[in-house]
Amino acid sequence: MMRPLNEEKVFKDPVHNYIHVQDTTIWRLINTAEFQRLRRIRQLGTSYFTFHGAEHSRFSHSLGVYEITRQIISLFERNQYADWPKEEKLLTLCAALLHDLGHGPFSHSIEEAFDMNHEEWTCRIILGDTEIHNILCEVDPELPAKVASVIAKTYDKPIVVNLVSSPLDADRMDYLLRDAYYTGVNYGTIDIDRIIRMLRPHHGRIVVKESGMHAVEDYLMSRYQMYWQVYFHPVTRSSEMLLRLIFKRAKELYYSGFQFEFMMKPIVSLFEDHLSVEQYLKLDEALIQTAFMQWVMEKDPLLSQLCERFMHRRLYKYVELEPQNLNMINEIREAFVQAGLDPDYDLVVDFPSDLPYDIFHPGDEVSQKQILLLDRQDRLQEISEVSDIVRSISGLHRGKVHLYFPEEKIETALSLFSPSITQIFKDY
Repeated sequence: MMRPLNEEKVFKDPVHNYIHVQDTTIWRLINTAEFQRLRRIRQLGTSYFTFHGAEHSRFSHSLGVYEITRQIISLFERNQYADWPKEEKLLTLCAALLHDLGHGPFSHSIEEAFDMNHEEWTCRIILGDTEIHNILCEVDPELPAKVASVIAKTYDKPIVVNLVSSPLDADRMDYLLRDAYYTGVNYGTIDIDRIIRMLRPHHGRIVVKESGMHAVEDYLMSRYQMYWQVYFHPVTRSSEMLLRLIFKRAKELYYSGFQFEFMMKPIVSLFEDHLSVEQYLKLDEALIQTAFMQWVMEKDPLLSQLCERFMHRRLYKYVELEPQNLNMINEIREAFVQAGLDPDYDLVVDFPSDLPYDIFHPGDEVSQKQILLLDRQDRLQEISEVSDIVRSISGLHRGKVHLYFPEEKIETALSLFSPSITQIFKDY
Protein backbone atom coordinates (compact mmCIF):
# COMPACT_ATOMS: atom_id res chain seq x y z
CA MET A 1 0.00 0.00 0.00
CA MET A 2 1.38 3.37 -1.05
CA ARG A 3 1.62 5.98 1.73
CA PRO A 4 2.08 9.46 0.21
CA LEU A 5 4.48 11.90 1.83
CA ASN A 6 3.01 15.14 3.15
CA GLU A 7 5.31 16.91 0.73
CA GLU A 8 7.09 15.43 -2.29
CA LYS A 9 10.87 15.12 -1.96
CA VAL A 10 13.16 15.75 -4.93
CA PHE A 11 16.80 15.00 -5.71
CA LYS A 12 18.55 17.15 -8.34
CA ASP A 13 20.08 14.73 -10.79
CA PRO A 14 22.40 15.42 -13.77
CA VAL A 15 20.83 12.63 -15.83
CA HIS A 16 17.09 12.84 -15.12
CA ASN A 17 17.01 16.46 -13.96
CA TYR A 18 14.87 15.61 -10.93
CA ILE A 19 14.17 12.40 -9.05
CA HIS A 20 10.76 12.52 -7.39
CA VAL A 21 10.00 10.69 -4.15
CA GLN A 22 6.32 10.71 -3.29
CA ASP A 23 5.95 7.73 -0.97
CA THR A 24 6.87 7.47 2.71
CA THR A 25 8.27 3.94 2.40
CA ILE A 26 10.60 4.87 -0.47
CA TRP A 27 11.85 7.92 1.43
CA ARG A 28 12.53 5.85 4.55
CA LEU A 29 14.36 3.17 2.53
CA ILE A 30 16.65 5.79 0.97
CA ASN A 31 17.61 7.00 4.43
CA THR A 32 18.61 3.60 5.81
CA ALA A 33 22.24 2.80 6.64
CA GLU A 34 22.23 -0.03 4.08
CA PHE A 35 21.14 2.20 1.22
CA GLN A 36 23.40 5.11 2.24
CA ARG A 37 26.35 2.68 2.07
CA LEU A 38 25.93 2.72 -1.72
CA ARG A 39 27.36 6.26 -1.71
CA ARG A 40 30.67 4.56 -0.88
CA ILE A 41 30.53 2.09 -3.80
CA ARG A 42 31.46 3.42 -7.25
CA GLN A 43 29.12 2.48 -10.06
CA LEU A 44 31.96 1.65 -12.46
CA GLY A 45 34.49 0.08 -10.11
CA THR A 46 38.00 0.91 -11.28
CA SER A 47 36.95 2.75 -14.46
CA TYR A 48 37.98 6.03 -12.82
CA PHE A 49 41.58 5.04 -13.65
CA THR A 50 40.62 5.31 -17.34
CA PHE A 51 37.84 7.93 -17.32
CA HIS A 52 38.60 10.36 -14.53
CA GLY A 53 34.99 11.52 -14.28
CA ALA A 54 33.69 8.03 -13.51
CA GLU A 55 33.38 8.67 -9.79
CA HIS A 56 29.59 8.27 -9.62
CA SER A 57 28.10 5.86 -7.12
CA ARG A 58 25.69 2.96 -6.90
CA PHE A 59 23.58 5.31 -4.79
CA SER A 60 22.95 7.73 -7.66
CA HIS A 61 22.38 4.88 -10.12
CA SER A 62 19.85 3.21 -7.81
CA LEU A 63 17.93 6.48 -7.50
CA GLY A 64 18.00 6.75 -11.29
CA VAL A 65 16.58 3.24 -11.76
CA TYR A 66 13.84 4.06 -9.26
CA GLU A 67 13.01 7.28 -11.17
CA ILE A 68 12.78 5.57 -14.57
CA THR A 69 10.56 2.87 -13.07
CA ARG A 70 8.38 5.55 -11.47
CA GLN A 71 8.00 7.31 -14.83
CA ILE A 72 7.05 4.08 -16.59
CA ILE A 73 4.44 3.18 -13.97
CA SER A 74 3.09 6.74 -14.10
CA LEU A 75 2.67 6.37 -17.87
CA PHE A 76 0.80 3.10 -17.41
CA GLU A 77 -1.48 4.65 -14.78
CA ARG A 78 -2.25 7.78 -16.84
CA ASN A 79 -3.24 5.66 -19.81
CA GLN A 80 -5.14 3.21 -17.59
CA TYR A 81 -3.64 0.15 -19.26
CA ALA A 82 -5.68 -2.83 -18.09
CA ASP A 83 -2.69 -5.22 -18.17
CA TRP A 84 -0.75 -3.29 -15.52
CA PRO A 85 -1.37 -4.68 -12.00
CA LYS A 86 -1.84 -1.46 -10.00
CA GLU A 87 -1.44 -3.26 -6.68
CA GLU A 88 2.21 -4.04 -7.57
CA LYS A 89 3.32 -0.40 -7.74
CA LEU A 90 5.06 -0.19 -4.37
CA LEU A 91 6.68 -3.61 -4.77
CA THR A 92 8.07 -2.62 -8.18
CA LEU A 93 9.40 0.73 -6.93
CA CYS A 94 11.06 -0.92 -3.91
CA ALA A 95 12.70 -3.56 -6.10
CA ALA A 96 13.94 -0.89 -8.53
CA LEU A 97 15.39 1.20 -5.71
CA LEU A 98 17.04 -1.73 -3.92
CA HIS A 99 18.17 -3.84 -6.89
CA ASP A 100 21.91 -3.05 -6.40
CA LEU A 101 21.90 -3.03 -2.61
CA GLY A 102 24.27 -6.02 -2.40
CA HIS A 103 27.11 -4.65 -4.51
CA GLY A 104 30.48 -4.83 -2.78
CA PRO A 105 33.51 -2.56 -3.13
CA PHE A 106 34.69 -2.34 -6.75
CA SER A 107 31.55 -4.28 -7.63
CA HIS A 108 32.15 -6.97 -10.24
CA SER A 109 35.91 -7.19 -9.60
CA ILE A 110 35.45 -8.32 -6.00
CA GLU A 111 32.70 -10.72 -7.12
CA GLU A 112 35.15 -12.44 -9.47
CA ALA A 113 37.91 -12.48 -6.86
CA PHE A 114 35.76 -14.13 -4.18
CA ASP A 115 33.12 -15.92 -6.28
CA MET A 116 30.28 -13.80 -4.89
CA ASN A 117 27.00 -12.67 -6.41
CA HIS A 118 25.66 -9.21 -5.63
CA GLU A 119 22.05 -10.24 -6.27
CA GLU A 120 22.34 -12.97 -3.63
CA TRP A 121 23.73 -10.41 -1.18
CA THR A 122 20.95 -7.99 -2.08
CA CYS A 123 18.40 -10.64 -1.13
CA ARG A 124 20.28 -11.49 2.08
CA ILE A 125 20.29 -7.83 3.13
CA ILE A 126 16.57 -7.41 2.37
CA LEU A 127 15.69 -10.62 4.24
CA GLY A 128 18.18 -10.14 7.11
CA ASP A 129 18.13 -8.18 10.33
CA THR A 130 18.44 -4.77 8.71
CA GLU A 131 16.72 -1.38 8.72
CA ILE A 132 15.44 -2.06 5.21
CA HIS A 133 13.88 -5.37 6.24
CA ASN A 134 12.11 -3.73 9.18
CA ILE A 135 10.71 -0.87 7.07
CA LEU A 136 9.34 -3.28 4.45
CA CYS A 137 7.81 -5.47 7.16
CA GLU A 138 5.96 -2.47 8.59
CA VAL A 139 4.14 -2.19 5.25
CA ASP A 140 3.53 -5.93 4.87
CA PRO A 141 5.34 -8.84 6.57
CA GLU A 142 5.52 -10.54 3.16
CA LEU A 143 6.97 -7.54 1.33
CA PRO A 144 10.68 -8.34 1.98
CA ALA A 145 10.28 -11.80 0.47
CA LYS A 146 8.39 -10.36 -2.51
CA VAL A 147 11.06 -7.72 -3.18
CA ALA A 148 13.77 -10.39 -2.92
CA SER A 149 11.91 -12.63 -5.37
CA VAL A 150 11.66 -9.80 -7.92
CA ILE A 151 15.42 -9.26 -7.68
CA ALA A 152 16.03 -13.03 -7.89
CA LYS A 153 13.69 -13.11 -10.96
CA THR A 154 11.43 -15.70 -9.35
CA TYR A 155 8.38 -13.51 -8.65
CA ASP A 156 5.21 -14.98 -10.11
CA LYS A 157 4.36 -11.85 -12.13
CA PRO A 158 7.00 -11.47 -14.86
CA ILE A 159 5.72 -8.02 -15.78
CA VAL A 160 7.10 -6.71 -12.48
CA VAL A 161 10.46 -8.43 -13.03
CA ASN A 162 10.58 -7.03 -16.60
CA LEU A 163 10.75 -3.45 -15.36
CA VAL A 164 13.71 -4.18 -13.08
CA SER A 165 15.55 -6.92 -14.98
CA SER A 166 15.13 -7.61 -18.69
CA PRO A 167 16.87 -6.72 -21.98
CA LEU A 168 15.04 -3.38 -21.88
CA ASP A 169 14.79 -2.47 -18.21
CA ALA A 170 15.14 0.61 -16.02
CA ASP A 171 18.53 -0.61 -14.77
CA ARG A 172 20.13 -0.71 -18.22
CA MET A 173 18.52 2.54 -19.34
CA ASP A 174 19.90 4.42 -16.35
CA TYR A 175 23.42 2.98 -16.39
CA LEU A 176 23.86 3.68 -20.10
CA LEU A 177 22.87 7.32 -19.68
CA ARG A 178 24.65 7.81 -16.36
CA ASP A 179 27.87 6.04 -17.32
CA ALA A 180 28.04 7.94 -20.61
CA TYR A 181 27.54 11.24 -18.78
CA TYR A 182 30.24 10.63 -16.18
CA THR A 183 32.80 9.05 -18.53
CA GLY A 184 32.30 11.83 -21.08
CA VAL A 185 31.50 9.54 -24.02
CA ASN A 186 28.52 9.83 -26.36
CA TYR A 187 27.78 6.15 -26.97
CA GLY A 188 25.15 5.81 -24.23
CA THR A 189 23.01 8.83 -25.13
CA ILE A 190 19.72 7.05 -25.85
CA ASP A 191 16.27 8.59 -26.42
CA ILE A 192 14.88 7.42 -23.10
CA ASP A 193 11.73 9.57 -23.31
CA ARG A 194 10.77 7.92 -26.60
CA ILE A 195 11.50 4.43 -25.26
CA ILE A 196 9.39 4.99 -22.14
CA ARG A 197 6.48 6.33 -24.22
CA MET A 198 6.59 3.21 -26.41
CA LEU A 199 6.47 0.66 -23.56
CA ARG A 200 3.23 -1.26 -23.05
CA PRO A 201 2.04 -3.84 -20.50
CA HIS A 202 0.71 -6.75 -22.55
CA HIS A 203 -0.49 -10.15 -21.34
CA GLY A 204 1.77 -10.30 -18.32
CA ARG A 205 4.96 -8.77 -19.71
CA ILE A 206 6.42 -5.51 -21.01
CA VAL A 207 6.51 -5.07 -24.79
CA VAL A 208 7.36 -2.20 -27.15
CA LYS A 209 4.99 -0.51 -29.54
CA GLU A 210 6.15 -1.25 -33.09
CA SER A 211 6.79 2.42 -33.89
CA GLY A 212 9.37 2.49 -31.11
CA MET A 213 11.65 -0.04 -32.81
CA HIS A 214 14.24 2.49 -33.98
CA ALA A 215 14.65 3.94 -30.48
CA VAL A 216 15.22 0.41 -29.17
CA GLU A 217 17.73 -0.29 -31.96
CA ASP A 218 19.64 2.81 -30.88
CA TYR A 219 19.48 1.65 -27.24
CA LEU A 220 20.89 -1.79 -28.08
CA MET A 221 23.61 -0.31 -30.27
CA SER A 222 24.52 2.12 -27.48
CA ARG A 223 24.81 -0.75 -25.04
CA TYR A 224 27.03 -2.61 -27.51
CA GLN A 225 29.33 0.40 -27.92
CA MET A 226 29.50 1.14 -24.20
CA TYR A 227 30.67 -2.38 -23.42
CA TRP A 228 33.53 -2.35 -25.90
CA GLN A 229 34.55 1.29 -25.55
CA VAL A 230 34.03 1.81 -21.79
CA TYR A 231 33.31 -1.29 -19.72
CA PHE A 232 35.90 -3.47 -21.51
CA HIS A 233 38.47 -0.72 -22.08
CA PRO A 234 41.93 -2.36 -21.83
CA VAL A 235 43.17 0.12 -19.22
CA THR A 236 40.14 -0.54 -17.03
CA ARG A 237 40.67 -4.27 -17.47
CA SER A 238 44.27 -3.80 -16.34
CA SER A 239 43.20 -2.11 -13.10
CA GLU A 240 40.58 -4.81 -12.47
CA MET A 241 43.20 -7.53 -12.90
CA LEU A 242 45.56 -5.76 -10.53
CA LEU A 243 42.77 -5.62 -7.96
CA ARG A 244 42.13 -9.36 -8.28
CA LEU A 245 45.86 -10.10 -8.00
CA ILE A 246 46.02 -8.12 -4.75
CA PHE A 247 43.16 -10.12 -3.27
CA LYS A 248 44.68 -13.35 -4.53
CA ARG A 249 48.06 -12.62 -2.94
CA ALA A 250 46.59 -11.35 0.34
CA LYS A 251 44.41 -14.45 0.64
CA GLU A 252 47.40 -16.73 -0.08
CA LEU A 253 49.40 -14.98 2.62
CA TYR A 254 46.55 -15.18 5.12
CA TYR A 255 46.19 -18.95 4.69
CA SER A 256 49.95 -19.47 4.86
CA GLY A 257 49.99 -17.92 8.34
CA PHE A 258 51.59 -14.62 7.30
CA GLN A 259 51.44 -12.05 10.08
CA PHE A 260 49.94 -8.92 8.56
CA GLU A 261 50.96 -5.62 10.08
CA PHE A 262 47.48 -4.36 9.21
CA MET A 263 44.26 -6.35 8.89
CA MET A 264 40.58 -5.68 9.53
CA LYS A 265 37.91 -8.16 10.64
CA PRO A 266 35.60 -7.70 7.63
CA ILE A 267 38.50 -8.61 5.31
CA VAL A 268 39.35 -11.67 7.41
CA SER A 269 35.73 -12.78 7.12
CA LEU A 270 35.90 -12.15 3.38
CA PHE A 271 38.97 -14.38 3.10
CA GLU A 272 37.37 -17.10 5.22
CA ASP A 273 34.13 -16.99 3.23
CA HIS A 274 31.81 -16.70 6.23
CA LEU A 275 30.65 -13.10 6.02
CA SER A 276 27.52 -12.22 7.93
CA VAL A 277 25.22 -9.52 6.57
CA GLU A 278 26.49 -7.17 9.29
CA GLN A 279 30.12 -7.77 8.27
CA TYR A 280 29.36 -7.51 4.56
CA LEU A 281 27.77 -4.10 5.04
CA LYS A 282 31.03 -2.83 6.53
CA LEU A 283 32.83 -3.53 3.24
CA ASP A 284 33.09 -0.41 1.13
CA GLU A 285 35.75 1.11 -1.10
CA ALA A 286 37.11 3.38 1.62
CA LEU A 287 37.85 0.34 3.80
CA ILE A 288 39.48 -1.62 0.96
CA GLN A 289 41.64 1.30 -0.14
CA THR A 290 42.69 1.90 3.47
CA ALA A 291 43.86 -1.71 3.61
CA PHE A 292 45.74 -1.32 0.32
CA MET A 293 47.53 1.81 1.55
CA GLN A 294 48.64 -0.06 4.64
CA TRP A 295 49.63 -3.18 2.69
CA VAL A 296 52.06 -1.08 0.65
CA MET A 297 54.20 -1.22 3.81
CA GLU A 298 53.80 -4.99 4.39
CA LYS A 299 56.91 -7.19 4.49
CA ASP A 300 55.76 -9.33 1.57
CA PRO A 301 57.37 -7.65 -1.49
CA LEU A 302 54.78 -8.93 -3.96
CA LEU A 303 51.74 -7.72 -2.02
CA SER A 304 53.48 -4.42 -1.35
CA GLN A 305 54.30 -3.89 -5.03
CA LEU A 306 50.81 -4.81 -6.22
CA CYS A 307 49.17 -2.42 -3.77
CA GLU A 308 51.60 0.36 -4.64
CA ARG A 309 50.79 -0.13 -8.31
CA PHE A 310 47.04 0.05 -7.69
CA MET A 311 47.09 3.05 -5.37
CA HIS A 312 49.39 5.09 -7.63
CA ARG A 313 47.98 3.92 -10.98
CA ARG A 314 51.09 2.08 -12.14
CA LEU A 315 49.04 -0.40 -14.11
CA TYR A 316 50.19 -3.36 -16.14
CA LYS A 317 50.89 -2.68 -19.80
CA TYR A 318 49.23 -4.79 -22.45
CA VAL A 319 49.67 -6.13 -25.96
CA GLU A 320 47.12 -7.66 -28.28
CA LEU A 321 47.55 -11.37 -28.92
CA GLU A 322 46.77 -12.06 -32.55
CA PRO A 323 44.38 -14.96 -33.27
CA GLN A 324 47.13 -17.01 -34.93
CA ASN A 325 49.16 -16.83 -31.70
CA LEU A 326 46.46 -18.01 -29.27
CA ASN A 327 48.04 -21.47 -29.18
CA MET A 328 51.24 -19.92 -27.78
CA ILE A 329 49.86 -19.02 -24.33
CA ASN A 330 51.43 -22.02 -22.58
CA GLU A 331 54.71 -21.35 -24.40
CA ILE A 332 54.61 -17.72 -23.24
CA ARG A 333 53.98 -18.79 -19.64
CA GLU A 334 56.95 -21.16 -19.80
CA ALA A 335 59.12 -18.38 -21.25
CA PHE A 336 58.19 -16.21 -18.27
CA VAL A 337 59.31 -18.96 -15.91
CA GLN A 338 62.61 -19.38 -17.78
CA ALA A 339 63.19 -15.62 -17.55
CA GLY A 340 62.68 -15.67 -13.78
CA LEU A 341 59.20 -14.17 -13.87
CA ASP A 342 56.08 -15.50 -12.14
CA PRO A 343 53.37 -16.18 -14.76
CA ASP A 344 50.73 -16.29 -12.03
CA TYR A 345 51.39 -12.65 -11.14
CA ASP A 346 53.46 -11.18 -13.99
CA LEU A 347 51.18 -12.34 -16.80
CA VAL A 348 47.40 -12.11 -17.16
CA VAL A 349 45.54 -13.25 -20.26
CA ASP A 350 42.20 -11.54 -20.87
CA PHE A 351 39.42 -12.94 -23.04
CA PRO A 352 36.58 -10.35 -22.91
CA SER A 353 33.17 -11.35 -24.25
CA ASP A 354 29.68 -9.91 -24.19
CA LEU A 355 26.14 -10.90 -25.19
CA PRO A 356 24.61 -7.61 -26.47
CA TYR A 357 21.28 -9.28 -27.21
CA ASP A 358 20.08 -12.86 -26.89
CA ILE A 359 18.56 -13.45 -30.29
CA PHE A 360 15.39 -15.51 -30.70
CA HIS A 361 15.87 -18.77 -32.61
CA PRO A 362 12.94 -20.33 -34.52
CA GLY A 363 11.60 -23.27 -32.58
CA ASP A 364 12.63 -21.79 -29.22
CA GLU A 365 10.08 -20.60 -26.71
CA VAL A 366 10.05 -16.80 -26.47
CA SER A 367 11.61 -15.93 -23.10
CA GLN A 368 12.05 -12.87 -20.92
CA LYS A 369 15.43 -12.43 -22.64
CA GLN A 370 13.79 -11.16 -25.82
CA ILE A 371 12.31 -7.77 -26.69
CA LEU A 372 8.88 -8.07 -28.30
CA LEU A 373 7.29 -5.53 -30.64
CA LEU A 374 3.52 -5.01 -30.63
CA ASP A 375 1.98 -4.10 -34.00
CA ARG A 376 -1.33 -2.42 -34.79
CA GLN A 377 -3.07 -5.76 -35.10
CA ASP A 378 -2.03 -6.62 -31.54
CA ARG A 379 0.48 -9.20 -32.81
CA LEU A 380 3.90 -9.76 -31.24
CA GLN A 381 7.19 -10.11 -33.05
CA GLU A 382 10.66 -10.58 -31.58
CA ILE A 383 12.75 -7.55 -32.53
CA SER A 384 15.63 -9.38 -34.26
CA GLU A 385 13.14 -10.89 -36.72
CA VAL A 386 12.41 -7.46 -38.18
CA SER A 387 15.56 -5.46 -37.38
CA ASP A 388 18.76 -6.00 -39.38
CA ILE A 389 20.62 -3.81 -36.87
CA VAL A 390 19.67 -5.94 -33.86
CA ARG A 391 20.39 -9.13 -35.77
CA SER A 392 23.88 -7.88 -36.66
CA ILE A 393 24.92 -7.35 -33.02
CA SER A 394 23.16 -10.36 -31.54
CA GLY A 395 24.86 -13.44 -30.15
CA LEU A 396 28.13 -13.76 -28.28
CA HIS A 397 30.78 -11.21 -29.22
CA ARG A 398 34.38 -11.82 -28.26
CA GLY A 399 36.84 -8.97 -27.98
CA LYS A 400 40.53 -8.85 -28.68
CA VAL A 401 42.69 -11.04 -26.48
CA HIS A 402 45.24 -9.05 -24.49
CA LEU A 403 48.28 -10.02 -22.45
CA TYR A 404 48.92 -7.87 -19.38
CA PHE A 405 52.31 -7.60 -17.66
CA PRO A 406 54.54 -5.28 -15.54
CA GLU A 407 56.46 -3.14 -18.01
CA GLU A 408 59.78 -2.95 -16.14
CA LYS A 409 60.01 -6.73 -15.79
CA ILE A 410 59.38 -7.34 -19.48
CA GLU A 411 62.11 -4.86 -20.43
CA THR A 412 64.72 -6.98 -18.66
CA ALA A 413 63.29 -10.28 -19.88
CA LEU A 414 62.93 -9.53 -23.60
CA SER A 415 66.50 -10.58 -24.37
CA LEU A 416 65.77 -14.01 -22.82
CA PHE A 417 62.67 -14.71 -24.89
CA SER A 418 62.62 -16.59 -28.18
CA PRO A 419 62.26 -14.42 -31.32
CA SER A 420 58.60 -15.42 -31.76
CA ILE A 421 57.68 -14.38 -28.20
CA THR A 422 59.81 -11.24 -28.36
CA GLN A 423 57.85 -10.25 -31.47
CA ILE A 424 54.59 -10.42 -29.49
CA PHE A 425 55.83 -8.07 -26.77
CA LYS A 426 57.93 -5.69 -28.87
CA ASP A 427 55.20 -3.08 -29.48
CA TYR A 428 53.82 -2.61 -25.97
